[in-house]
Amino acid sequence: MSHAGFRIREFRRRDFNVLWEIDQKCFPPGISYSQMELLTYMRRLRSFTLVAERAEDGSRSGEGGTLVGFIVAEAARQKTAHIITIDVLEEARRSGVGSRLLTAAEERLREAGCRAVFLETSVDNRAALAFYKRHQYFLVKTLPRYYSNGVDAFMLKKDLERAARG
Repeated sequence: MSHAGFRIREFRRRDFNVLWEIDQKCFPPGISYSQMELLTYMRRLRSFTLVAERAEDGSRSGEGGTLVGFIVAEAARQKTAHIITIDVLEEARRSGVGSRLLTAAEERLREAGCRAVFLETSVDNRAALAFYKRHQYFLVKTLPRYYSNGVDAFMLKKDLERAARG
């Protein structure tokens, strides 16, 4: 899948360090993951990771470009899913990268039989809240002191069946 100079593809093991560095740039300490935490989430039995790669000038299809973002999602039990993290570098935001990552993950979760997807985001992350609202996520509840830095999180939910029907 490529679009506007970038493509969404499957995670490759050699991508890991770059993805962890992206997570460190996207989130403050206490919200960003340690390498071990990120690896643990990515290695869960039902989880998958998609990356957004900027196609470099002159590179042939299939060759590596610069990684600008990624999403880790998990098809959980009871036909529910969880977006573990979605990270897009500052310079690639507002270009459709995050929307493409989220849409690709939701399609895969829907194909896996998931009817609803949940995620958590910091209560003070206005950009993320606006992004998820545009993608039909709604507030379920507040999770007090969810992050290790003491910040609360909002749990958001999207009905994948309703979204598929339009």
